[in-house]
Amino acid sequence: MIHPIRHFVTITRHRHKVIRYSFKVGIGFQGLFHDLSKYSFTEFWNGAKFYSGVYSPNENERKARGYSLAWMHHKGRNKHHFEYWTDVIAGYYQPVLMPIKYLKESLCDRLAASKVYLRKNYNSSSAYDYFMQKNTLKFMHERSGKVLMTWLLWIKEAGEKTALKKIKKIKTYDDMEWDDDNEG
Repeated sequence: MIHPIRHFVTITRHRHKVIRYSFKVGIGFQGLFHDLSKYSFTEFWNGAKFYSGVYSPNENERKARGYSLAWMHHKGRNKHHFEYWTDVIAGYYQPVLMPIKYLKESLCDRLAASKVYLRKNYNSSSAYDYFMQKNTLKFMHERSGKVLMTWLLWIKEAGEKTALKKIKKIKTYDDMEWDDDNEG
């Protein structure tokens, strides 16, 4: 069954949460443009067709087709996804360093997605746990991955309010404060 209204409500709720988070981490204007491609025909139609409400419709599309056309469209147009930041270097696909502003948007995206899909089961470790479960570090540029993982850990350990204030002050990779056992 196709669920265009439910899908519209879900992606819009997600987008609005990302916008709020974007202001909290200092990229408010950028957040206003978050995930607009989800309203394009390719992404919206497949999202409505494979809608579940409890996880990304891209998962159901992958099960049905063996790949997700919506995801391929999305990751190629949205710089907050680490998959966008891949290039052919010395003949091999390799991750490249993400600009901090897109890494911040990626953080906001992860937090918002966790809250939208997990609802009452969300807690401060949800986004961190998902990041680790998917072994995301393996696929990201080492430095970008380490920073994003650290931010998610800050949220897990100190809570959103404290962590987001700290993250807002970070404008470059050199602004990161590292614990002695987590040197960058």
